Amino acid sequence: MHLLSPKQVFRIVSILEAVTWTGLLIAMGLRYLAQQEVAFFFAVGLAHGFVFLAFVVVTVVVGLNQRWGLGRIALVALSALPPYVTLIADVLLERRGLLAGPWRTEATDDPRDAHPIDRFFRWWIARPWLLAAVIVVGVVAVTAALLVVGPPGG
Repeated sequence: MHLLSPKQVFRIVSILEAVTWTGLLIAMGLRYLAQQEVAFFFAVGLAHGFVFLAFVVVTVVVGLNQRWGLGRIALVALSALPPYVTLIADVLLERRGLLAGPWRTEATDDPRDAHPIDRFFRWWIARPWLLAAVIVVGVVAVTAALLVVGPPGG
């Protein structure tokens, strides 16, 4: 049993992305415009980076579930780059019915359900807690690797 629908998961992460954008913009405004040292700058940037990566992963998972094409998945994932566009993407996707429906945990008469990738996808979707744990561990690992590489531009 899934606690949240694809639409609810996407909405939560798109809102979190906008919230972390707000924090980052405030911190950047204080740091660069007001010339003030911001003690929480690193934490806000880290939170924003983590949620950005989570948004991209959730977009891929929801997009595969909803049978979006790769172009739509990429475009929606890119909506996290400008501030607050994830919220616009959420509204547009819902208006077009592209977030409707449950998780595809069972095969249907759709011939695409027989494809090995779809069977693999359904196996993971049928285990939401395991999938969520793998996603969190993966996002943490990528975030840690990016911290080692260093911040953008410097």
